Amino acid sequence: MSEQQVDGQHAGEPHREGLAQRLNWLRAGVLGANDGIVSVAAVVVGVAGATGDIAPILTAGIAALVGGAISMALGEYVSVSSQRDSEHALIAKERRELAEMPEQELAELAGLYEAKGLKPETARQVALELTEHDVLAAHLSAELGIDQDDVVSPWHAALASAVAFTIGGLLPLLTILLLPAAIRIPITFVVVLVALAITGYVAAYIGGSPRGKATVRVVVGGALALIVTFAIGALLGTSGVV
Repeated sequence: MSEQQVDGQHAGEPHREGLAQRLNWLRAGVLGANDGIVSVAAVVVGVAGATGDIAPILTAGIAALVGGAISMALGEYVSVSSQRDSEHALIAKERRELAEMPEQELAELAGLYEAKGLKPETARQVALELTEHDVLAAHLSAELGIDQDDVVSPWHAALASAVAFTIGGLLPLLTILLLPAAIRIPITFVVVLVALAITGYVAAYIGGSPRGKATVRVVVGGALALIVTFAIGALLGTSGVV
């Protein structure tokens, strides 16, 4: 019998500390890569539709890559910071209530377990035992679904998002720059759509959602973005505007 089985845990189930931070890091990374692929590919394909010169494609691609990575990191940092601040405020509030009215909080905890189906006497006994073990953790878990040791880090999410965006964005940029002009655009389309299929599948796997539907949505959305930006670039190029 394995150690996990002795502890009453099954392999593959998320009985691990820091789970929220790991999932948040993975989520930000996958979404960042997906955004990097789509946004940078749309820019370089659009420019390539207007002109075959490498210089403007390179300039626009690097600008999209750097600007997008900074934007993604900043957005993720602000979003996760707001979440973290809210969680810290809730933890401080719960700690204060436990210090000021412990009996009422105990009754509230017992009531929560009773509402889940336990008998009143059993619910109170569970509440008492959990309170003796770690009163704050017991209330945070039952009332708010928060683990004070597992509050997500905005820096982790921001870094993962920026790095993933950069890696994702480099794929279409390097593809379109390194290929001959005659095949540059169609091969970039293929590479981008394959990469989007992979990120869509991985994102669905992490989130536990249907992988086929998620993959199709991402690929169709990416294809639409490429077609529209290429058409706009080609229109501007042939009209003499650029």
